[in-house]
Amino acid sequence: MSGELRVPPSAASDKKACELVRAWIAQGGLHCSLNMNAWDDEHMAIGWGILLTDIVRHVANALHESKHWDKEETIHKIRAVFNAELNAPTAKAKGKFV
Repeated sequence: MSGELRVPPSAASDKKACELVRAWIAQGGLHCSLNMNAWDDEHMAIGWGILLTDIVRHVANALHESKHWDKEETIHKIRAVFNAELNAPTAKAKGKFV
């Protein structure tokens, strides 16, 4: 698997659109680029929390459409892993802003 994902048409046509996150599996780990200027400091945690929950819902919808998985069960499983990973990470988050 390689290459970039397509930009959604609504984002491509909106002059005010901004990219928030890119993520790759590379060299045996997760590598991310984050836009840390999308929200002001007061709303930063709220914005990222909503973004992450919306991504979970999009994943559940995609798995339902492509593999007929139950949306609620998928969300439940992702939430369980999410909470477990926050409580006891399987890998340390490291890196720096570039």
